[in-house]
Amino acid sequence: MASTSLRRASQRLRPQLLPTRSISTSSSTASTPIRTGAYATLFAVSTGLLAVYYFDSRALIHRYFITPAVRYGLDTETGHKLAVQVLGSGLGPKDRVLDDERLKTELWGTTLANPVGVAAGFDKDGEAIDGLFDLGFSWVEIGSITPKPQPGNPRPRVFRLPDDSALINRYGFPSQGHTSVIARLRARLPTFPSPAQSAAASLHPNKLLAVNLGKNKESAPDSPDDFVAGVRAFAPYADVLVVNVSSPNTPGLRGLQQRDLLVKLLSSVTAARDEFAASSSHRPKLVLKIAPDLTSHELEDIADAITETGGVDGVIVSNTTTQRPAHLRHPDKVQQGGLSGTPLYPLSLAAVRTLRTHLPASVPLIGCGGIGSGADALAFARAGASFVQVYTAFGYDGPGTCRRIKDEIAAELAREGTTWGEVVKRAVGELSAQDGRVRGKEKEDGVKQLIKQAEELKGLLDQLGEKLGVEEKAAA
Repeated sequence: MASTSLRRASQRLRPQLLPTRSISTSSSTASTPIRTGAYATLFAVSTGLLAVYYFDSRALIHRYFITPAVRYGLDTETGHKLAVQVLGSGLGPKDRVLDDERLKTELWGTTLANPVGVAAGFDKDGEAIDGLFDLGFSWVEIGSITPKPQPGNPRPRVFRLPDDSALINRYGFPSQGHTSVIARLRARLPTFPSPAQSAAASLHPNKLLAVNLGKNKESAPDSPDDFVAGVRAFAPYADVLVVNVSSPNTPGLRGLQQRDLLVKLLSSVTAARDEFAASSSHRPKLVLKIAPDLTSHELEDIADAITETGGVDGVIVSNTTTQRPAHLRHPDKVQQGGLSGTPLYPLSLAAVRTLRTHLPASVPLIGCGGIGSGADALAFARAGASFVQVYTAFGYDGPGTCRRIKDEIAAELAREGTTWGEVVKRAVGELSAQDGRVRGKEKEDGVKQLIKQAEELKGLLDQLGEKLGVEEKAAA
């Protein structure tokens, strides 16, 4: 009886359990698409937020994670090339913040949104121009570009000195040459440019594109031909042409900073630029880039050469240095090449201050060398620089460097209740030669006066001699 009762009870329970199991399976099946959709939505939102964060140049992930990871994971030159490729691909971060009104500056009658540019050497062949403009720079300088392609010096040829916030390079102008870079510049020209794009070779309003002209290693050291060729090749595609006579890695190049050779060079490139401008509505500015290792007398000679030729529109001060300050700590400080970064800062700043006193206010200076903060930039402005460029700090701190420096400048200007333009105007007015051309003419007139006085003195001596001769004859 007991077993019969249990069997009947189990039979009564079995029909009740089957529907329950069926309902549970159906519910699980129904919830799977909902759960999958929720996960997909969460992934999409997360990816979108990460993308927004990545594409903002201010994101700390660039300065404290991505850039250090590249720096320590790759050798210096490979990391450099990767950065250029990313920015050239259009997948680099962007500065989407409007610049503070206090940062506006003027160069040659053009109002720029801010006074911060990227120096030559980062984008050697014009592969990442628009990516660099997107980072907030108002001046992008490509090059140095040589007439013929050349590989540069053997690798390794660039060394980080993180202990010193510095870099040593002996690249030696690796360049794809004029033809390749011109093709790239032509390719970025729009078919139907807007009025703002038509007005500037940069294709960006209130920004300038500069092309840094180099010299082939095998070219005659004292010949201006490579630079003349560069002016003729790139004049249609640049707002500014930079004559680079200051790299320490091309034999004989710095010798062109000697007064007589520099006068010949500047006269040649000015004539080439003016010849182009005579048949075109576009007249690129001509800028000279000099070394930081010049003495005060040599800087004065450079100023004299500039005022004598009369066609140079500005000077970049400066390139890398061959000096090795005693306080350098990193073992690679012994490497041959040009030193840039923080140790270069006092040398470039001193050169700006000295050269400013020998040039008229009409010739602006662009400060370059060891600038890594807003305070550094303002120090150059107070020394008479109208504009600044960065390079090594950009390599160490990553895509947000330009925005950070601009914000620091703006904050300091706000505390002082002034603007970048006012700081520059005051410094240039106080430090510049009153009129460099007149000063040069006065020096020339002074020499002529000395010659005239010597001739007059010679005449007096001759007269005295004649008089003494007459008296001796009379006495005899």
